[in-house]
Amino acid sequence: MDANNPPTCCPVLELRQYTLHPGKRDRLIELFECEFIESQEALGILLVGQFRDLDNPDRFVWLRGFADMETRARALQEFYGGPVWKAHREAANETMIDSDNVLLLRPARPGSGFSLEHLERQPGGATENPPGLLVATIVHLDKGESGEKMAATSDETMRAEPGKKGASPLACFVSEQHPNTFPALPVREEANVVVWFSMFTERAESAVWPENTEILRLRPTPRSRLHG
Repeated sequence: MDANNPPTCCPVLELRQYTLHPGKRDRLIELFECEFIESQEALGILLVGQFRDLDNPDRFVWLRGFADMETRARALQEFYGGPVWKAHREAANETMIDSDNVLLLRPARPGSGFSLEHLERQPGGATENPPGLLVATIVHLDKGESGEKMAATSDETMRAEPGKKGASPLACFVSEQHPNTFPALPVREEANVVVWFSMFTERAESAVWPENTEILRLRPTPRSRLHG
């Protein structure tokens, strides 16, 4: 392992935003963290983190990663066709209004994924929320506009500005243009985005971004691997 270039994840990343029925978020989180973490990771899926959206009490956001698109197709087929999902899907689906708001992403450049060095989660049964506030800055680009170019142009600013506000820049991703390899789960295939992730110690100050920017302020759940 190169100490100067620690490994990062993930070559393929899903940013999943679920709209839930009012008051059902904690129920889904409890079920998710009990049943859906280890059962997915046993199939080669990496559960990067789960979060409460601070600006929407009925939104649950989570990140999961894969080694490549072929691995994604196989692992998702095994999980959603397997016994754990079949046993708990009714309870999970009862909490949800919509689960199709999914961005399929890849690192903007080599080494711009999440560092694996400190991505540890609390054991099963944990109820205490870990520290930190993850902010996802999602810039929606025009069709054909280069996400890699946008990332390179804005990366220095993203790293400088959050640093002045007590944040740690973590990762930068762009849209994965490969067709969805598991059509049973829709993704926003028309999306063309750049996504920066930064971890704040407490609160995120507002920054000036164009109108085509979406900001998610995300509080890690008890068993989120990614936290402050």
